Amino acid sequence: MSRSRSRTSRAIAGTVTALAVLTACGGGGDDPSAAGSAGSDGKPVTVTFWGWAKGSKDVVDAFNASHRNIKVTFEEIPSGTAGGYAKISNAVKAGNAPDLVSIEYSSLPEFVSSGALQDIGGEFTEADRAKLLPQAVELTTLGGRTWAVPFDAAPQAFFYRKDLFEKHGIEVPRTWDAFRSAAEKVRKADARSRIATFFPDDPTTFEAMAWQAGAQWFKAENDTWKIDTTDAATTKVAAYWQGLVDADLVHKNASFSPEWTGSLKNGTTIGYLGASWGAGVLKGTLPEQSGKWAVAPMPSWDGKPASGMLGGSTFAVTKDSDKKAAAVEFAEWMSTTEAGVKARIASGTSSAFPAATALRPVAKQVFDAGFYGGQDIYALFEESGAAIGRNWAWGPTTGTTNTAIKDRFGKITKGGPTIADAIKGGHEATVAELTKRGLKVEG
Repeated sequence: MSRSRSRTSRAIAGTVTALAVLTACGGGGDDPSAAGSAGSDGKPVTVTFWGWAKGSKDVVDAFNASHRNIKVTFEEIPSGTAGGYAKISNAVKAGNAPDLVSIEYSSLPEFVSSGALQDIGGEFTEADRAKLLPQAVELTTLGGRTWAVPFDAAPQAFFYRKDLFEKHGIEVPRTWDAFRSAAEKVRKADARSRIATFFPDDPTTFEAMAWQAGAQWFKAENDTWKIDTTDAATTKVAAYWQGLVDADLVHKNASFSPEWTGSLKNGTTIGYLGASWGAGVLKGTLPEQSGKWAVAPMPSWDGKPASGMLGGSTFAVTKDSDKKAAAVEFAEWMSTTEAGVKARIASGTSSAFPAATALRPVAKQVFDAGFYGGQDIYALFEESGAAIGRNWAWGPTTGTTNTAIKDRFGKITKGGPTIADAIKGGHEATVAELTKRGLKVEG
């Protein structure tokens, strides 16, 4: 084990000590049938699944067509922060939750700490986990127990209009200093155009940039949570983005809103700071711009590869499910088999970067890179994925933290509330919520 991985593992272990409820509240439903076998009546085991990731229905259809002993019933729900997590939580409380749910890495500790999920370590073994990106495994392992099957990693990337960068003679920036210079050149070349967008509704993009810079907001030591959103890395990122916003060098639109999409379509936004899954989003949103886009590494502070993780999905079994083995078998099929990855990406809507390292070539083969001029975007994701920082861990109050930041991001104006003010508000809300839950807090 590398020194960095050992350090991360200790941080995760500390997280569990501070969140004693993690191992006390998790459900432990017993599956009436062994994985892959039919139920006691000889009929297929029916697993219910809720999710929203691109290509999910295609994956379910492919699984049902190729498996006789397990059948999956799928319901598409809104993305987690758009109402999906509330729907899952309410269903768990009401006792009518599905067997399997999609949960992003950032929200997993909160669901575990509320007792909504089951430990799946008996079904998803160490041998299974060894096939996956270590950072993804670490984010799904709490208290030495396994709470979800990682599906994809989500390393950061910069998507840009190659044709317009060439037209304006702008070099693709590899550092954040160069990114600001490029932003100035974009606006000078076309007063309506901007290099990218600050998303006031999306704290996760900012958090990924803080992660990339080396921040560590949540740290658990013994029985105490240490919260620090004012470290040097976060302060640097906040000041940098405040400068871009104040200088009107980036647009300020809600993520994936009609305004944002419209600006991409009319060429007044010529870049997107996103993640690996963003390749599929742009391809599906802007088919008429095929061949005009390219992908570059995320700018970093020193020009060397560095990334946070922006999103990324896991599959978890809810606490009252009595079909755990079958649910995990389906989750593993989606995440760790060639057929599962092919079914999702062949849908044409997904550019998922599998956490299963051996399946990256499969994803690359199936993804139609024509939209990006045939560029090998998976090679770029591979480099970025390997550079995901290892010190970041999510806390048990992500919803509270992000809601507080989002509310304040929407009020940011030149000379008014700042990004730093918003982060401070998130800090205060986090400390208050942890204290309310009876946990020891420093920060």
